[in-house]
Amino acid sequence: MRLSFDRLASLPAEWAPGMPVEIEGWLYRFGPEAADDYLALVDAPPCCLGCLPREAERRIEVFAAGAIAAGPGRVRLAGTLHELTDDPAGWRFQLREARAVGAPAAPRGVFAGRRALMAAPLLCMALGTTGGCAQTTPAATDAAAREALAGIPTVDIHSHAGRVIGTQRIAERAAFTPVAGPMREGGMAVLCLATVPDAPTHQVTPDGRIRPFRDPAPGELYAYGQASFQRIHDLAREQGLRIIADAAALAAARGDRPSIIVSAEGADFLEGQIARVAEAHARWTLRHLQLTHYRVNELGDIQTEPPVHGGLTAFGAEVIRQCNRLGIVVDVAHGTYDLVRQAAAVTTKPLVLSHTSLTNAPGPRSRQISRDHAQIIAGTGGVIGIWPPTTIFADMTAFAGGIARMVDAAGIDHVALGSDMGGLVGGSAFGSYRALPALSAALLARGFQAAEIRKLLAENYLRVFTRSLARYPAEKVVTFGAGQRAGLVWRLRAQTKTLTRPRAAPPRRSAWHWAG
Repeated sequence: MRLSFDRLASLPAEWAPGMPVEIEGWLYRFGPEAADDYLALVDAPPCCLGCLPREAERRIEVFAAGAIAAGPGRVRLAGTLHELTDDPAGWRFQLREARAVGAPAAPRGVFAGRRALMAAPLLCMALGTTGGCAQTTPAATDAAAREALAGIPTVDIHSHAGRVIGTQRIAERAAFTPVAGPMREGGMAVLCLATVPDAPTHQVTPDGRIRPFRDPAPGELYAYGQASFQRIHDLAREQGLRIIADAAALAAARGDRPSIIVSAEGADFLEGQIARVAEAHARWTLRHLQLTHYRVNELGDIQTEPPVHGGLTAFGAEVIRQCNRLGIVVDVAHGTYDLVRQAAAVTTKPLVLSHTSLTNAPGPRSRQISRDHAQIIAGTGGVIGIWPPTTIFADMTAFAGGIARMVDAAGIDHVALGSDMGGLVGGSAFGSYRALPALSAALLARGFQAAEIRKLLAENYLRVFTRSLARYPAEKVVTFGAGQRAGLVWRLRAQTKTLTRPRAAPPRRSAWHWAG
C-alpha cells in the first residue's frame, strides 16, 4: 500500500497494523554520529538537527533493515507500518524493516518544463559530463554560466564574509579573511555585509541551535553594534571594497570592482531608541536593516523562540516607517509569520526576507517558511533570499532546486541569493564566491533562462533597493482578509489615493503541490 503523510492522521480503512507500505518523505538523522539504521522520516526537509516536527503525524520512527544514507532529497521507504499508543518518546508511527525503494526523488517544486530539461543535454553541460552529450564541454558550460552574470550587479543579499562577526574577533580586532579576491574571481559584485548586534547574548547549544542565554546590560548592544559597524568599515578599507550608499552605485557595481552594502542582522543596537536609526544611516551608511535575529527584542517576535509580542511591536512599526523615510531596506528574516504579516501592513516599500528556504509545513521553531509566508513578501514587491545549509541542500544542484521551488511559490521577480556566508553553523552548498559561476550553471541546468538568472542574482534586489531608497511615495500593497491566499491583492497608490483593479498573486509556474 502506498501512503502519504496527509493520510497518516486518518489511516485508510484497508490498512492493518504491520501491513507493508511505501511512503515518501525526507530522512532525518538524530546527530552527526547517529546510526544509519535508526532515523526518522518527516514530511518536509529539516533545516537543522533541532527541527524534528513535534506533530506525531508529521514524523515516523524508522528502524531500517540495513544502513540508509540520509541525503537532501525525498526518498521512498518500504517497510511495515505500526501505530503506537502511549509511546513514552511521543512517537505515533514506526516503520520497521525499512529499506529505500528506487533512486532518491527529485525535490518537489520543479517546473514541469524544467523537469523535462533536467533530462536534456543542458544538465550534462552543468555537471561537466560527456556521456550522451559529447558536443558540450565544461569550458562551454562555464562560458555560458559566466555570460549570464556579465554586465550586472550580482548581489548576495545576506553575508558575514571575511570573519567580520564574532564577539572575540571584534574584541581582539582579529585578521580578516579574503573577501574582495573571491568576489572578483567569481564575479560577485555586491554583498549585503551584516553585523550581528545581538551576538553577546546568544550561543550555539549542543543540539546545533542558536539561542539567547542572557539579557544584555543597558547600553551593551549599542556599544557592540558600533564596534561591529566599525569592523565592516575596516574590512572595506583594508580590501578596497566600495561602500554603496545609493541606488545608482548599486546599479553600477560589477564583479571586477566589488562593493558592499552595510547591513545589520537585528536592530538590537537601537535599544528602543528610534533616533539611532538615523544615526546609523548617517554615520555607518546603514542601508539594509533586519528587524530581529536570535533574541526577542524591542521590535518583535522571532521564529526560533516562543512569541512574546504577538508579532510586530509598536516600536517595530515605528522603525519600519523610519526606514521607509530614510531609505533603508527593511528585512524581516527571523521574524515570525505574524510579524511579517503585520510588517507588510505597515511598510510603504518592499520587504526583504534575506535568508531562508521553502517548506510545506515549517516546524514550531524552524527558520524555513511556508508558501503563504513567501507570498506576503512577494505581495509587497519584495524579495526572498535562499540560503544553502547542507542540512537542507547537500550540493549546488540541490541548492538550485531550492531556488526553483521558491520561484514556483513566490514568482521569478521575488527570489534572490542570501548565502549567509560566514554565518552558518554547519556546512554550506555555496561556500565561496568563487562558486558563483557554478551556481549560474546549476540554474541553467535547472531550466532557468539567462534573463531569469540575472533577475535572481542581481535585478530583483536592485529593484527593491532602488524603491526602498526612493524619496517619492511608494506603491502600498494592501491585502484584505484571506486575499493573499485567494490571490486578491489591491494596490493603493500613495500619491493619488486611488485604487486600481485587483491583480492575481504571483502565478504558479507548475502544477506541483505539497502533500498534506
